Amino acid sequence: MLNDTPDMSAVQDFLGEAHLLLSRGQECLQHFHQIGEDADASHCLIHTLASLRDRARSVGLLEIADFCAALVALLEPAEYRNRLHGPALGILEACLCLLAWQVELIDPYSGTLNLDAEEQRELLDSLENILRAPVQTA
Repeated sequence: MLNDTPDMSAVQDFLGEAHLLLSRGQECLQHFHQIGEDADASHCLIHTLASLRDRARSVGLLEIADFCAALVALLEPAEYRNRLHGPALGILEACLCLLAWQVELIDPYSGTLNLDAEEQRELLDSLENILRAPVQTA
């Protein structure tokens, strides 16, 4: 017989770890604000989002896992990493803010997250359009 009840201790562990990972992601964004196109901050942010993706997937929070996976896929190409300033950085900040809200909305008793993924799609589309737009030279 299959047990569909989530392991609540794993969910609680995830919640604590997710807060730490999101804090690390915010630190990466601060580096982008202070230094600009920082390869170390890019690597840290991608690694942080991949860790959050993996942890979310392990507890069955596929909405968060899929959002993180999409962000990692957008940020991994080297040519897009040096575009994380201006509007792209603002959208990336909004993505991390949305992730933080989603973590807060996880039901601590059932481990479920009921959400409409429309805001995720809109942010991902906006970020993708900015990162993939042709570079304009003056």
